[in-house]
Amino acid sequence: MLSGGICITCLKKAYAVFSIIFVCSIMISCSGCFEREQAEKISLEEREVTSNVTVDVQPLRIGVSALISPQGTMVYYGEILDYVSERTGRPVILVQRGTYLEINELVESRYIDVAFVGPGQYIEGHEKFGMELLVAPVVDGEPYYYSYIIVPSNSEVTSIAELKGKRFAFTDPLSTTGKYYPAYVLLLMNETPDTFFSSYTYTHSHDTSIEAVARNLVDGASVDGLVWDYLSETKPETTAKTKIILKSPPYGITPVVVHPEMSLELKEELRTIFLTMHRDPKGEEILDKLDIDMFIQVDSELYDSVFRMRSAVESGNVTGSVAL
Repeated sequence: MLSGGICITCLKKAYAVFSIIFVCSIMISCSGCFEREQAEKISLEEREVTSNVTVDVQPLRIGVSALISPQGTMVYYGEILDYVSERTGRPVILVQRGTYLEINELVESRYIDVAFVGPGQYIEGHEKFGMELLVAPVVDGEPYYYSYIIVPSNSEVTSIAELKGKRFAFTDPLSTTGKYYPAYVLLLMNETPDTFFSSYTYTHSHDTSIEAVARNLVDGASVDGLVWDYLSETKPETTAKTKIILKSPPYGITPVVVHPEMSLELKEELRTIFLTMHRDPKGEEILDKLDIDMFIQVDSELYDSVFRMRSAVESGNVTGSVAL
């Protein structure tokens, strides 16, 4: 039991059940155009865990839809929640949903106070309601991450061009590494997922996509490089069954965001907690588990290349977009 009443065993069991559901869903072919992406929702509306419950104190709700690494499971996010709760003196509720869009909607409605999101997800939220950057993590000395296109290790495929007519797994419609990057590569080849793959699906989890490739449930996938790198250290038996055939350029890393109308006082309190975490022994220990060096303050320019890539994919026009 973690301090604050979060049961590690229960969380692990819940996470395992969700992973099984996601992997099994890959077996159902989801070929079709992007206009049908709304039908791919998987709701986890019951996945809310409260830390450090205190009567008559307004809780903070923190949403999680993008992981820095598989260590960023509910268990380790639980430790961050406990840390934030202790520093603010308020109970904290972890909120998870099945898609990035659902988390954005909860931030927009102000049901969620703070959220860990992907770059593409931030851009979507910023355009729609002014979603605001709070902080972003630094991993291996830089606030960037990469997309890996992977295939089974026993596959004869050595380039993305050789995946034509194959089965592919995206992560989420708003994922930079798990959707926009591979779709952009296809756009430069004058292809779309519909014209290029025999079928494709959304797993809504980078680890699930890696497992799907390792089990030969799909012929390829695009995943968060941080997730694959971590699994290569902690679950080498899984990543050994996959191989990387393409690595993307660096993109601005997954940020922590808030609603633009959050009070300035609370915003600055939360930002200070994250920015000073690495200086506190307890905070540093939690960050080490997540393979995060520290959190830093960033501005929207960090995500300019993601914005251009996303615009190219959605418009079908590569003019003014990013180079590979």
